[in-house]
Amino acid sequence: MTVELRGVTVVMLPGTGSDDVYVDRAFAAPLRGVGARMRTPPPRPGGLIDSYQAALDDAAHQGPIAVGGISLGAAVAAGWALAHPETTVAVLAALPAWTGAPDAAPAARAARHSADQLRRDGLAAATIQMRASSPPWLAEELSRSWRRLWPHLPDALEEAADYVAPTRAELARLRIPMGIAAATDDPIHPLEVGVEWAAAAPHASVRTVTLDQIGADPAALGAACLAALASV
Repeated sequence: MTVELRGVTVVMLPGTGSDDVYVDRAFAAPLRGVGARMRTPPPRPGGLIDSYQAALDDAAHQGPIAVGGISLGAAVAAGWALAHPETTVAVLAALPAWTGAPDAAPAARAARHSADQLRRDGLAAATIQMRASSPPWLAEELSRSWRRLWPHLPDALEEAADYVAPTRAELARLRIPMGIAAATDDPIHPLEVGVEWAAAAPHASVRTVTLDQIGADPAALGAACLAALASV
């Protein structure tokens, strides 16, 4: 199944606690390389999911689009694609974090824990704790985006942690091609989730990266998504 993205608008959504700056680093160059036009709506705490869905709706008014995102953004994009198959060309899902209800998914637990820390200890102290348990490149990214999203960040983290991603049964109805990038060594976004999404969707493929690869070059994440899509 060949997917042509040249001239297509691709709306890419940020992950939990992250922002459009990082999405741009990860996807702008790979998408530019295939001739696509990228939109990266900024996260809007206090209505995070609604703002993502509104950005997708707005872009689709101009014609068919491709959709995608990182972590939470991937789940929202896939859900939107299921609801709008007639206007969706492809899905690019980077680091999907869970399938269906979040329950005890590591990413959901981490988001709730961070929200509690931020409310209890404040931004500065919670950021120090986050940096101590994160790879240096991720600590830098989140320190920047957390400052930008403060003071509404705890609400956004909790909203993300409650989001119900597409189930296996729903993904089985996704007739749109989907390229998935999963990390082999990310405890927050388990490889098994990416593999599960690829197995459930009829026209999907997964490619893997490591956290070190993403840290050295964020575009490795976007390139993996596009390589997966090309192999569907």
